[in-house]
Amino acid sequence: MAIKRRTKKRPAESGGAVVQIRSKESHPFGMLDNYVPLSRGEVKLYRAIREAVPVVDAAIIKLIRLTGGFTVSCGSKETERELNDFLQRVNCGRGQRGIHAFLDAYLDSLITCGRAVGEIVLTGRRDDIAALLCGNVADIEIREGVTPIDVEICSAYEGAHPKPLPYQELLMFTPFNAEADSPYGVSLLRSMPFMTEILLKIYNSLGINWDRAGNVRFAVVYKPQGDGIDRAYARERAEQIAREWSSAMQSSKNGSGRDFVAVGDVEIKVIGADNQILDSEVPVRQILEQLVARTGIPPFMLGLSWSTTERMSSEQANVISAEITAIRRLLTPVIEKICIMWLNLHGADRKVEVVWDDISLRDAQEQAHAETYLAQAEYYRAQATRSMGQTNNEGSDKNEDQQGRDDGGEQERID
Repeated sequence: MAIKRRTKKRPAESGGAVVQIRSKESHPFGMLDNYVPLSRGEVKLYRAIREAVPVVDAAIIKLIRLTGGFTVSCGSKETERELNDFLQRVNCGRGQRGIHAFLDAYLDSLITCGRAVGEIVLTGRRDDIAALLCGNVADIEIREGVTPIDVEICSAYEGAHPKPLPYQELLMFTPFNAEADSPYGVSLLRSMPFMTEILLKIYNSLGINWDRAGNVRFAVVYKPQGDGIDRAYARERAEQIAREWSSAMQSSKNGSGRDFVAVGDVEIKVIGADNQILDSEVPVRQILEQLVARTGIPPFMLGLSWSTTERMSSEQANVISAEITAIRRLLTPVIEKICIMWLNLHGADRKVEVVWDDISLRDAQEQAHAETYLAQAEYYRAQATRSMGQTNNEGSDKNEDQQGRDDGGEQERID
């Protein structure tokens, strides 16, 4: 005889149902969440930071633009002219010409990724430089050679052992802010992911709140009266009110005004009008201050109207000048290597010097005023020198006349 077991019915759970396929509300740059700093810079992460925060992107572009131009100086004037002409016309790929286009891409990779790699492409006969190309640092691996002084650039292919590229003498590699534990450079954006994540959460929340509260929605509440007839037809009247309200809103959307008339106890409220959106000015400014401070660009150059003084602006200009000088020190060996390669291929003297343009952060009016003051000072200095010369000459003449008179009186006494 089979024994039937009675199963106890499980009590109904009091909690709500768990939805598994609900979309997670987050900002579009999801890789900035749960970021763990690594010893090696994540190129995609840093590119996402530049794309997500326009201030950071603008600061890097301004650093590249403020680096300025340069000329090269050689022992021979003819060789110098030909070398400068080559630098102005060299092919840099992707429809660009001139070494400045190459250096812009090279410096962009250097600041963003913490390292940059370039290649000197020779002609088929290997008697001249055909092009200068900037490579993607994600496609290479850096490995120490026999000694820490030597560096080998290897190709990085997924699933394969990195192999050194065959012509190392044609490759250029520069680290940015090399450290003891990161000898191959660290990105300028290394300390930004945490602050950027908070900033994007604030902006994403603002967008959601404005989408909910800014796009006005109405709640139309119909309250039936106490009599039986009103209660009996409450549903029909509510549906009629909904149709008329929807028709009135549609007419307003199309540009024509239409009134809404209802009989009975009808209440209309704006959904979300009573909720207050948190003030984001103070936290956003605090985060932007941290991000801008890391770039070294003065806030007024990025369009941020923060409090400043003339003295403070002058000091900030000196700071950015020091930053530009440091960047130029990183680019000078790259330029010299390109120039020396060109001189070797043309059988010229390898002596070359990179002469950078002067760093000037003043506008044209202030620069003109400074030149005027210098000219006035030079003029008054010349006038003072001339006056002193005339005074000395007059004193010498007076001394000579007095000496002559004294000699004549002495002669008369002798006679």
